[in-house]
Amino acid sequence: MPALTAERALRAPMTAADDDLLLNLLALPTAGPLEGTPSHEVRLWQAQRAYARAARALGFTVEWHGVTEPGALRDDQVPAAVRDAVADDPGFLRCQPSLLLRLGPPLPKLRTVMFNVHLDTVAGTQPVSLKDGRFHGRGAIDAKGPAVALLAGIRAAQRAEPRIGTEVGVVIQAVSGEEGGAMGVFGTRPLIDAGHTGRLNIFCEPTRGRLLTRSTASMTACLRVEGDDSIDDAPGAGDNATVLLGHLATHLAATLPEYTDGGQVCVAGLQTGPLHNKVYGSGRLLLNLSYGSAAEGIALERAAEKEFAAGLADFAARFATNPPFALTAADAPRIASLHWLKRGLPTLDAHDPWAEHLLTHRVGLAPWPAHEPAFTCDAIWAAGLPGAFTAVFGPGDLEANNAHADGEFADRHDLESFSADVARLLLAFGAAESTTPAIDLF
Repeated sequence: MPALTAERALRAPMTAADDDLLLNLLALPTAGPLEGTPSHEVRLWQAQRAYARAARALGFTVEWHGVTEPGALRDDQVPAAVRDAVADDPGFLRCQPSLLLRLGPPLPKLRTVMFNVHLDTVAGTQPVSLKDGRFHGRGAIDAKGPAVALLAGIRAAQRAEPRIGTEVGVVIQAVSGEEGGAMGVFGTRPLIDAGHTGRLNIFCEPTRGRLLTRSTASMTACLRVEGDDSIDDAPGAGDNATVLLGHLATHLAATLPEYTDGGQVCVAGLQTGPLHNKVYGSGRLLLNLSYGSAAEGIALERAAEKEFAAGLADFAARFATNPPFALTAADAPRIASLHWLKRGLPTLDAHDPWAEHLLTHRVGLAPWPAHEPAFTCDAIWAAGLPGAFTAVFGPGDLEANNAHADGEFADRHDLESFSADVARLLLAFGAAESTTPAIDLF
């Protein structure tokens, strides 16, 4: 394929049909059961069918549309919340399908670009609208807006070069299970494992249009206290889970960040009880720990267990002679325990001179600054694929666009800038010189 100028794909406008598709997707509730939505209210099947109809107009075919089998979700990488939901709710997986689309005939991976978008959202409803070039609604930026803009970019690339889809393969994974702590185990992971990937694998998440080649993973620890209750008239007669877990929360918040290198320590929910006149003997504390490499994850896991033990010892020493809490101090080693709800997930740290040069110099994407921390997304499952490069890029900003918060929005100009980037990417990929040692496309 001859070299193509980037100017032929600089504009990739969204059409009235694109607007209608995005507004329709925003109106469909697609937060999954892990976000608190009852299974029968999740509308992912409808959302993916609407997306597939729009993609068919570009020549895409539906290669697969279905759900993951429960038997594929029993390994240690599957979060405990997912395993429990699969066991307890027959409708859990049935309401969370994923969609695989392909443009043209199957081509070798060396001649294929894969795009991954997720159509599930976090919980929370908000009015859906398009006003003054701004889309409002849950999922506008994360990631229904990018999903629609992706189609606009592919359409622009096809118009500039008809061999997109015949000599350059395009695959779209439109998945569920990215949100809610599912970590992509029943959406993206099975599609990656089945080999539905390309030479380039692009995960469409808000990065302000910058090329992010890293993705952290996270593990979740649950600290449990299972002791005896008491009443407020005799607080020392029972085990005070509130004070013990509060002490552990403070200790871990002070010590665990020292063991991180690019990750984050989130001391999360502490639950014992709601009453003011009762000593609660049982409760739990959650920790979410992100990490940038497998080695860091293992070290952080060991550090959490070490500092948990140290926190228990410090509590016992501090409160052993304090009457209201002496019993708790004595019982602490017996009644407190640490359990891992999620651990062992991979991370992404991609390096590929050919692909990075293509995307930064030929396409014009700015690299994600090295000093800025990465975030967690489904791109972790495409880490280390042989002969492939995986990256994250998309329009908007998770914080600035209120993703996961009230007032989520996406601006048309950001979406169309992303569309143009997608078009340039496909054209640059198709025009890559066949003499490049790292890849022989044509």
